Amino acid sequence: MEILLWLVPPAVVVTLAMIWATWAGRDRPRPDEGDSEEAYERFAAALQKPHPTRGKGVAPPPRDVVSGVAIRRSRPSRRGETGR
Repeated sequence: MEILLWLVPPAVVVTLAMIWATWAGRDRPRPDEGDSEEAYERFAAALQKPHPTRGKGVAPPPRDVVSGVAIRRSRPSRRGETGR
């Protein structure tokens, strides 16, 4: 049992870190947020604006044709050799 006592300090540190992360990451109301109706209206207005890329067609990149057959380039042969 004494051999496991070295695990106590790291376990305490990890537990405290998890408690702190839970507390720090909680949802809190922000003071800069206005009325939810006002936020909804701003969101609706933003959706009505024209998108900068709307109407511009973008061609897909050309695709390589893959036949499934691997083709190696042959080395140029010297004169007089048959390649064997």
